[in-house]
Amino acid sequence: MSEDLKPIRFKSPPAIRRFVIYAGVLLVAFLLGFVPMWLKARECGGSLAGAEQQLSLARMQNNLASAVIDARRGDYEPARQAVSRFFTSLRAEIDEEDTSDFTQAQRAGVQPLLAGRDEIITLLARSDPASADRLSELYVAYRKAAGE
Repeated sequence: MSEDLKPIRFKSPPAIRRFVIYAGVLLVAFLLGFVPMWLKARECGGSLAGAEQQLSLARMQNNLASAVIDARRGDYEPARQAVSRFFTSLRAEIDEEDTSDFTQAQRAGVQPLLAGRDEIITLLARSDPASADRLSELYVAYRKAAGE
């Protein structure tokens, strides 16, 4: 029973071959449209991250500047709230380390500013006019430490 076995070759019908060719062309067309859009989205994502970093730092500085202005005007409670937001966001940025919006040198420069937190908030809670001068000094020190 030794029959001569030959492999059977199936001829693919022209419809299947056409389908495979159309699918290949469709895949190439999809990739030609997808790759440039993916590259553009990646670039925009990087720009967005940079803008968010700058916004975070600007909000911190804005909170501190708002506290200075409110204290100068005698509005001590809004000043206390604004400086509290400043210190909270500053502490969060320092604690983030690797993902911080500050560089290592900036983090080292702003770290000492946290030492006067309780004193300034207490002065504002007591409606002490000296708090305005302390906030002004803090603002100048922050700008210097943040490299602005």
